[in-house]
Amino acid sequence: MECISVFDMLKIGVGPSSSHTLGPWRAAERWLYELKDADVFNDVNRVTVDLYGSLSLTGKGHATDLALMLGLSGSDPERIPTETIDIIIASVNNTQKLVLNNEKIIGFNPKTDIIFNREFLPFHANGLTFQAFSDEKCLHSSTFYSIGGGFVVKEERTVHKENKELKKEFPFPVDKASELLAFCIAENKAISEIVYENEKSLRTEENIDFELNRIWQTMLECMFIGCHTEGNLPGGLNVRRRAFDMHKSLNIEAPYSSPQDWLLSIRQSEVKFRQILKWVSCFALSVNEVNAALGRVVTAPTNGSAGVIPSVLMYYLVIENHDADFSHIKKFLLVASEIGSLFKKGATISAAMGGCQAEIGVSSAMAAAALCELLGGSPEQVMIAAEIAMEHHLGLTCDPIAGLVQIPCIERNSMGAIKAINAAELALGTDPKNVKVPLDKVIDTMWETAKDMNTKYKETSEGGLAVRVSLSDC
Repeated sequence: MECISVFDMLKIGVGPSSSHTLGPWRAAERWLYELKDADVFNDVNRVTVDLYGSLSLTGKGHATDLALMLGLSGSDPERIPTETIDIIIASVNNTQKLVLNNEKIIGFNPKTDIIFNREFLPFHANGLTFQAFSDEKCLHSSTFYSIGGGFVVKEERTVHKENKELKKEFPFPVDKASELLAFCIAENKAISEIVYENEKSLRTEENIDFELNRIWQTMLECMFIGCHTEGNLPGGLNVRRRAFDMHKSLNIEAPYSSPQDWLLSIRQSEVKFRQILKWVSCFALSVNEVNAALGRVVTAPTNGSAGVIPSVLMYYLVIENHDADFSHIKKFLLVASEIGSLFKKGATISAAMGGCQAEIGVSSAMAAAALCELLGGSPEQVMIAAEIAMEHHLGLTCDPIAGLVQIPCIERNSMGAIKAINAAELALGTDPKNVKVPLDKVIDTMWETAKDMNTKYKETSEGGLAVRVSLSDC
């Protein structure tokens, strides 16, 4: 049984894509470890990376090539100052040299050493192969798969040695929603309490709180930056940032100088009923505009859907409960992560495998469940909230224009957040005895839908809006 930590599902990283940016970045880091383990690192003077499937078809729009250069250079996506990204990339492009693992300079031409292959590898739609050379001799080769949400595996699903200690058996091991619900009933605990007990088998309570707060502060800072940054997004579509204008129209007049002060100002303001959806949309758009500009976000469960969970959590803080504190934020994140892990185990969180239902659909289900618990829902109603949210995202395709995580991706976060809030409210008014579709059934259905979906609608930019609208139209 796969034991997925909260911090596996909610990762801090750089945009615009968890599967196409963060995953390849982490794969590059793992490959550098392999070079060291194989004792060939010091002999390497050239490397190449072959991209396959969706990584190749939408890799340039998703900044996969940039992520590989940053990963090979030894930068950490959680901590790299985002303002230095352009500097590092410009240096590699201009000098055609790369400081491998920030230790040794090697020749590297991104135009020839990163190869975009259109064919798909059989194991997963997001495959990439690294090769290290000493002159013409290949010293080491490895193939990785970026399976969504920043998760990276080898075909044999080996676990990187540094993560082995995190794959312990949970006290409440869960593969299905029915198993999670059974634990809640048997232990008379809320879902967040079951998840917390599992997490305590991996970390101390102090470390859990510290990391959850770090995740929340990253989300909050991301929303703050998005609401206070104007202009057009990079990439060539000339998409204007809308969160800035929307935030300005909402008239928050109290002075503030930090994300924390900004949140306090909003909570103290009088939010009119007709402004509620506008605020939720503003929060969601702000995150994904930052994501599209290679800013730092939290994969929740992916970068492309990173705006849903923080915007619904902000809805709770600024609309539903002005007295809410970190304990409420903690419960929200614990529940959201567990629902996401159910979808990862039973279906997929990769748009390259399942379309956008695997990203926005899953994030909406995560947010709906978390909000439902905070609003007083029983474990059964929390499951219902997640099911309702996903049920109404089934079949959602992934067709990013020009391979960029902008249109329709940014707006979809707003729609996913609003559906999550509605799903939570519907669940609270539902008697579990009257439920016809349990969460496990909708997870199974989502996976069957993903397998039936035409490949061109799975993050390839070969169908839908991606072929109806082009860069020249913009």
